[in-house]
Amino acid sequence: MMKRTAIVTGANSGFGKLITIGLAKQGYTVIAGVRQEANAKKLAEEIEQASLSEAIHIAALDVTDTQSIQVFQKKLHTYAPITLLVNNAGTAYAGFAEEVPVDTFRQQFNVNVFGVMEVTQAVLPFMTNGAKIFNMSSISGLMGMPALSPYVSSKFALEGYTESLRIELASFGIQAALIEPGSFQTNIWNTSMNEHMLQPEEGSKYIHLYQKMMAHINAQKSNYGDPREVAELVIRLAEKKRLKKLRYPIGKGVRLSFTAKQLLPWSMWEKIILRTLSSKK
Repeated sequence: MMKRTAIVTGANSGFGKLITIGLAKQGYTVIAGVRQEANAKKLAEEIEQASLSEAIHIAALDVTDTQSIQVFQKKLHTYAPITLLVNNAGTAYAGFAEEVPVDTFRQQFNVNVFGVMEVTQAVLPFMTNGAKIFNMSSISGLMGMPALSPYVSSKFALEGYTESLRIELASFGIQAALIEPGSFQTNIWNTSMNEHMLQPEEGSKYIHLYQKMMAHINAQKSNYGDPREVAELVIRLAEKKRLKKLRYPIGKGVRLSFTAKQLLPWSMWEKIILRTLSSKK
């Protein structure tokens, strides 16, 4: 079998860890990018327990740090050619657009957008005909919701970037696609949202909308999907010779919601969202 090498960013948890382990079991050599040393050690222990130490190579990689990316890139000569890049590293900031500091938007874009761009530029010189790039987007890259504007806007930007990237790379036989999960049981919701939610202060005009939004999110938690479904999708697509689509939505109600948004007039779609929120106590 021809050597296959994959790079997965944000490989220490959530989708990233599942994709890393799944690809290794499928016969890939996987370079697992991890930002924090403590997380790298923990991942190494799990990899050893799974008897995958020979297949998975952990590498220090902070997608928001140019120097870190440059050091990472220098190691790629050893692994070239790179068969697959999964830009999975991401985080979620939340809050209302009027109240979220612009610097918070910058931090959000540094991880979810500029980090993807810089890592992709670093890896592309090592990719050849047949290689694939998967950018981890979200249902939030297809539709906006209140109190999520930092995260939503970063994913919308990632969608546009990937659309252009796919067309630019087509003549070189390199394929780019978007994975668009709905809500799944991963750290981006369990941890990032708790750490990076800018709650309205007492007396804020957004306090009632915030309460409705949080009630809606909490009511939906029991319906969050199994992240293994997303990892399995990525692995299946990695095995395909041709990616016929740009976007691969996955999760309960994701396709239906996006189709409804495309087909309905905006005024009707907006009423549905507002009605959904107003029904939550």
